[in-house]
Amino acid sequence: MHDRALIELHRETLNQQYGVGDVYLGRVRKLIPHLNACFVDVGYDKDAFLHYQDLGPQFASLNAFSRKVIGGEQNSADLMGFQLLPDIAKEGKIKDAVGHGYVIPVQIAKEPISAKGPRLTSEITIAGRYLVLVPFSNKVSLSSRIIDEDERSRLRDLMHKIRPANMGVIIRTQAEGKKMTELDQDLSDLVERWGEMYKALKSARAPQRVLGELDKTSTVLRDLLNADFSHIHVNDETVATDVKTFLKASAPEKENILKIHKTADLFDAFNIHRQIKASFGKQVNLKSGAYLIVEHTEAMHVIDVNSGNRKNATVKDQEENALQTNIECAKEIARVMRLRDMGGIICIDFIDMQNRENQRKLHDALRDFMKTDKAKHNVLAPSKFGVIEITRERVRPVTKVITTEKCPSCDGKGVVQASILFSDEMENSLRFLKEEGNHTSLRLSVHPMVEAYLTKGFWNNTLKAWKKKYGLKLELEASSSLQLLEYHFYDSEGEEINL
Repeated sequence: MHDRALIELHRETLNQQYGVGDVYLGRVRKLIPHLNACFVDVGYDKDAFLHYQDLGPQFASLNAFSRKVIGGEQNSADLMGFQLLPDIAKEGKIKDAVGHGYVIPVQIAKEPISAKGPRLTSEITIAGRYLVLVPFSNKVSLSSRIIDEDERSRLRDLMHKIRPANMGVIIRTQAEGKKMTELDQDLSDLVERWGEMYKALKSARAPQRVLGELDKTSTVLRDLLNADFSHIHVNDETVATDVKTFLKASAPEKENILKIHKTADLFDAFNIHRQIKASFGKQVNLKSGAYLIVEHTEAMHVIDVNSGNRKNATVKDQEENALQTNIECAKEIARVMRLRDMGGIICIDFIDMQNRENQRKLHDALRDFMKTDKAKHNVLAPSKFGVIEITRERVRPVTKVITTEKCPSCDGKGVVQASILFSDEMENSLRFLKEEGNHTSLRLSVHPMVEAYLTKGFWNNTLKAWKKKYGLKLELEASSSLQLLEYHFYDSEGEEINL
């Protein structure tokens, strides 16, 4: 979040595979000469796609190394004594590099999207907090966001001194100003992960994952944590321990920004559920009264800007009002694209403006709003019809949150269970947990409207009646993330009880 506004949403699915950064030992299934590419089996339902240009210049070295490891000829992950082979031809043909049935190491460059399998690369890289390790290379590259020439020279010279032989390095923006000990530790961690891949490769049989990306908590902190972070809020002890471990190792000066909450629903406490619902629907409303209509087709995303009931008494000129509305919506569009992780082609139909200077101002404003977006993007100037086209890197499926619902009470049938019957249903569950489960302390999580129903009145209070009737400690918790007739029981240890 930035200034209390949600700007990124990351979800972790347990046992998720085929994530960006995962390295697999794959088997070539089919060559496609007219595309200069091949399909590779990495264990996914659909074969993954590997283009010749994504093999990487040092593919011959990587391929030779993996063959030696699998064959038992390479006895160390260290590349110091490994003889690098010449770069493959830049404009070569896929059939000259691989053949049907070849077993090759590949890395997920884009996750499976829609009906397509993963997109692959054979230019293996291992990302750290400050550095990215590039095996089979001797280059040292720097982030273009590091501008100071003296700092660029310092970092470049330092990396040439400490990097292992035949291991290239890309220096990330976060490395700016960091001491040698911090960079050396990060490099050591990356070399250690390369060693893990080497060990897995020795006994691997295609298709098989040989190196997994870090868990979501670590990758988000690794890629996003910077000096601007003021708080990290966590409501899970295990995750809190992981975050604390990461901060202690990578950013000890930030340890005190970790805040642990006891609340069950952290998204409720920070109004995130409401922002998700407001930002992922077809219509996105702005406080001023303007709104966006966001449509997703197979080929592209289309966004229509509408002034709605936006009014500004100080602006009498229609052109100036259109400019202000467009700039306000441009800021929201930049946020929504990043939040939804929209990729590919995005066409935005802004409110028409006749003044060329105003069109230029809008274009400049949109580019400024998108500067903080780390995904590669290109913002074209407005067309003669006032449409701005954007291309944005797509490496994951667009984030989707269902914001249109059937009636949560009747499931679209037009009838609902009477409140008193729903109350009886919960009481029956409560009686069962007391008599059969021998529980003496429970927490009941319900929708806020149900919570109000159960606690209404001083004398006619259902919650108090239940406590007295069954002689147990019963805590009631309201959660707006639940549907109206949804409820959950938790035991004294906070574990959900499946009824």
